[in-house]
Amino acid sequence: MDTKLTVKLDSDIIEQAKIYARRKNTSLSKLIESYLGLLVEPNDKQQITPLVKSLSGIVTLPKNLDAKKDYKKHLLNKYSK
Repeated sequence: MDTKLTVKLDSDIIEQAKIYARRKNTSLSKLIESYLGLLVEPNDKQQITPLVKSLSGIVTLPKNLDAKKDYKKHLLNKYSK
């Protein structure tokens, strides 16, 4: 059941949110409803999509992996040419 709700928000935030909603092809009401739904829904009830389930555990990383060091090395190789 849909119920009307009146809230007071900063006008700049409203305008930015309207633009965002338009880009996402949704209404501001649906955008707010989705966000509030995420806030009030317990984490254990949030659904994991089948795609995410299928990808879970697919990659195993070495225990001694230093991701920051490896990424820095990648950036240096990429931009130092």
